[in-house]
Amino acid sequence: MPKDKSTYPLKWYDPILLATLPHFAAFLIKALNSSCKLVGIYGQAEAEEAMARAGGKAVYVTWHQRIIYLARFLDAPRVTLMISQSRDGEYGTALAKRFGAKAVRGSSTRGGAEALKELIQCVQGGAKAGMIADGPLGPPRKAKVGAVIIAKETQAPLIPVMWSAERCWCLNSWDRHLIPKPFSKVVARYSPPIWIPFDADSDHVEQVRSQLEASLNRAAQWCDEFLGARWPWNKEKSD
Repeated sequence: MPKDKSTYPLKWYDPILLATLPHFAAFLIKALNSSCKLVGIYGQAEAEEAMARAGGKAVYVTWHQRIIYLARFLDAPRVTLMISQSRDGEYGTALAKRFGAKAVRGSSTRGGAEALKELIQCVQGGAKAGMIADGPLGPPRKAKVGAVIIAKETQAPLIPVMWSAERCWCLNSWDRHLIPKPFSKVVARYSPPIWIPFDADSDHVEQVRSQLEASLNRAAQWCDEFLGARWPWNKEKSD
């Protein structure tokens, strides 16, 4: 009998941690984010205009490195996320729920086609999708095609979203994950929405994927430079 994808693959102690750790983590993240000073959100009016044209639909996209602060200014209860079916994804799903977000389970490495169909249906129903362009395992800052396919099938705008902080902890993870330090200044930016025709062929889809990748990288650089920061995004190699 196949294992339920929502509980695969878990260790014996995971149910205990899943009942407690996400609550604690959500509390810390909310407290940390609230302590930071959001000095500006740029491009929001253009993003909202695009969503209005699409009947409230949107596909938000960001890099894995920059997900932790998004709940501060995105309307999480109106966003449905794609989160991997991995063990780490169990914790990510539980944490997302603490912020009011919904989740479909799948990624490029497992269950992606099924999750993509489910997320397309959600967006067609008027929801906003949240996609991590280079998740769940990278390579960092290389956009996968899933967000573009969702936007094409639903005729929702792709909206790159980015932020940076003047002071961060920069983890030595595969994506050099950023955690803003308490009381830091933070800036956020919505890049210009990207539209893709429903009848776009595979070459056009690849062009948009490349355009999305470039847009996300420009936005990350813009946010960093706005605050005089330059955060690495490649994992340090051992000597």
